[in-house]
Amino acid sequence: MMKRLVFALAALLSPALAHAANDVALTSAVFVEKTVLANGQQKIVLEEPSLVVPGDKLVFVLNYRNRGATPATDFVVTNPMPGAVAFQSSPDQAAVVSIDGGRSWGTLSSLKVKESDGTVRGARPEDVTHVRWTFAKAIPAGQGGKLSFRGVVR
Repeated sequence: MMKRLVFALAALLSPALAHAANDVALTSAVFVEKTVLANGQQKIVLEEPSLVVPGDKLVFVLNYRNRGATPATDFVVTNPMPGAVAFQSSPDQAAVVSIDGGRSWGTLSSLKVKESDGTVRGARPEDVTHVRWTFAKAIPAGQGGKLSFRGVVR
């Protein structure tokens, strides 16, 4: 029998801002991706979760907005992966991941995991502990955007 998981959304998404001098607001949401039948055709929809089970596909969305009067520079968003969720992907080209609790960063394909027997293998999505975005350009005053990543309930 599959164990049902109820998530406290506040605990699921706890992104951290790395540059406190900027006045950038960050909000987050998580959605369950479902396939529904609409007018005889399958359609993918995003719904707010109240109950999720292993195998459910999740989409995490982080919205940011510079509330300051000047451009926000050196802005970094780091989001830990909830323990009950395995990372899948991010459509954002600037996203990098960590597989060691945030000590080192890179693309998933560049990271290696050392197994207990000493062998080394390429990192897999389920190894990801954090997702990070570093903004190469300043965020203009009053402007914002959206970051996202996908996961699956373990």
